[in-house]
Amino acid sequence: MSGQVTSASVWNEIGRNSFAVLGMVTARRQARTVRIVYIVDNHRLYIGAGRDQWKTRHITQNGNVSLTVAMPKRVPLMPWFKIPAATITFSGRARILEKEQLDGALLEKLYRHDADRGGWCAIEVTPQDDFITYGVGVSLWAMRSPERARARVPVEAA
Repeated sequence: MSGQVTSASVWNEIGRNSFAVLGMVTARRQARTVRIVYIVDNHRLYIGAGRDQWKTRHITQNGNVSLTVAMPKRVPLMPWFKIPAATITFSGRARILEKEQLDGALLEKLYRHDADRGGWCAIEVTPQDDFITYGVGVSLWAMRSPERARARVPVEAA
């Protein structure tokens, strides 16, 4: 395991990115994933969504989710050299918030020009337990060794 990965460094990486894959469970107890764009505020992730979207309906039924942030890796000047993406994965608790429940600055960051558009809500994800990382805070060379590239750090409000 990498000794240099901390909760603070993981939160920093999550904040530097905005794309992730959200995993959830349907009412029929089937696993589903969806790509999402998120923002981070106060150590929670916020996802804009329509009230009638299936991810909103599934989370209303079951707020247990997983989220994986993938961070592409590349070798400078050698783009043909394939490197697996670094990842941060965690379990979390999700809940649906109406726009009126969000503070103005958060609402503006989340919706930008669509803040007045009707039918929108937000999904708030609060990470729980541990962040599980691969390739975070290590060199590309170290990513060749799973033992050196993996880390597990507690979710803390760093």
